[in-house]
Amino acid sequence: MNELCNILIVDDEILVRQGIKHHLSWEQYGFRIVGEASNGKEALEQIEALRPHIVITDIVMPIMDGEELTRIVRQNYPDIEVIVLSSYGEFNYVRSTFQQGVVDYILKPKLDTDELLQVLQRTARKIPSIQYQEDAGGNQITIDHVIEKLISGYRIDYDAELLKQAFPYTRFALIGIEQSAQQNTVRSTTTSASDLFSKLTDRVASACEHVVLRQLPSDVYAAVFLANLEPWEVDSWMAAVREVAQDTKQIDSQTGWAVSHLFDDFNQISNVYQDELPKLLSYRFYFPETALLIEDELPQPVQVNSSFNLKQFTEEMKREHFETAFQDLRSYVAAMSGNYSSTAFEFKSLLGNIVFNITILLGNQGYDMKELDAAKYSYFKKINDAPHVHEAVRLLEAFLEEANRQIMAKTQQASSAGMKKLLEYIEEHHAETLNLTTLGQYFHFNPSYLSSYFTAHHTEGFSEYLNKIRVEKAAELLRSGTMPISDISSTVGYSDPSYFTKVFKKLKGDSPSQYRREHLH
Repeated sequence: MNELCNILIVDDEILVRQGIKHHLSWEQYGFRIVGEASNGKEALEQIEALRPHIVITDIVMPIMDGEELTRIVRQNYPDIEVIVLSSYGEFNYVRSTFQQGVVDYILKPKLDTDELLQVLQRTARKIPSIQYQEDAGGNQITIDHVIEKLISGYRIDYDAELLKQAFPYTRFALIGIEQSAQQNTVRSTTTSASDLFSKLTDRVASACEHVVLRQLPSDVYAAVFLANLEPWEVDSWMAAVREVAQDTKQIDSQTGWAVSHLFDDFNQISNVYQDELPKLLSYRFYFPETALLIEDELPQPVQVNSSFNLKQFTEEMKREHFETAFQDLRSYVAAMSGNYSSTAFEFKSLLGNIVFNITILLGNQGYDMKELDAAKYSYFKKINDAPHVHEAVRLLEAFLEEANRQIMAKTQQASSAGMKKLLEYIEEHHAETLNLTTLGQYFHFNPSYLSSYFTAHHTEGFSEYLNKIRVEKAAELLRSGTMPISDISSTVGYSDPSYFTKVFKKLKGDSPSQYRREHLH
């Protein structure tokens, strides 16, 4: 059998790439799709690693377009042939690429199976190193082709014997490995899929005799592996997977593993790959400390009866019942933190919505929200980027603390103004019957708050403060004339002269009569 002709597909539209990949059973015609890229820069990395024989590339792409890609390929890899995909309005680009050495082009609107196959066959025949023939693939469908079709959601007929040769045992499972988005941008801190596969293979091989492991293609996760095993090996195999997952977690805390349920029908691989595995890995947001996620080992999700009552929250905020509003919010968020059936997007959207509403409500109520209003966009981004639920809740708490500081600032300002008026009132009306209850009703203060205020700001209680005011007024009268002491007592607010004398002596050190004699002389 002659060598297969390897093809790399380059297009920024995933549907176009998927369409080309699944147009044909490529191996039957002597071709193999070895990779795909969404722009020229990605394509060059793939070319260096895969060394395809043919590159099929779009013209208009971000980062690096097809024209520049063609020029670099022809310059650095002259043995690679390039076929261009173009639309009707891109003839100038196509003409430019032909000057760079493009072998052929295909109009996207007319892209069909026959034309694509004919263009590829014409191109492959020009490549001497592979001596292409139409039956180079021997009309055989490979197990890799079957797997790729199935996990992509396509139906395919295949020989049961082919499956049996590749996977001789009765049970199947998928293992998914995911790393944080931030980590994936820093390659030096991540473990490659091949390294993970090697670690897992070594550990499983030492624990089990009847297990086959195969690495599957994945554009989304760090790695996906297919396991084929006998039922009696399940416990040993699972222990091996758990051990490697724990080791990986210790080295790289942002990496998480998930194992699907065991299945016997190989055709279920599509549902497990597309539905079950993504769902399990999405739970990492709620279980960041868990190295290996398995559906049967998860706790029951916390049942949250209804969505957050934003209307009631708004009413409490408008009434300035902030403590109640924030406590209700915290209780709901705490419940949602255990409801992992809700997606990370839904949870983050809830927090972002709360941040937005609190900012608007406080601003409308006259609070100084300039700093917090500017900071809310930073909170939106940080919450959206939060790798797990604990970080998202921490960010909400930080926001609530900032909001509370603004609330307290205004409350203290209003309180200071009100207390100033209250103290002026006490001085003007010191001769009248005054107590915390009547003053609280008059100035709309809670009597217990007034009591606390006097203790905190005057190092004395209300009664002591009132006595000090009255005694100072009495001292002025004693120094300035000969009014009888009993009259002075009633003038400053004491109905009992003996009690007045006792209070005066306690504060001034002398009785009223002694004080008068000293200050008159």
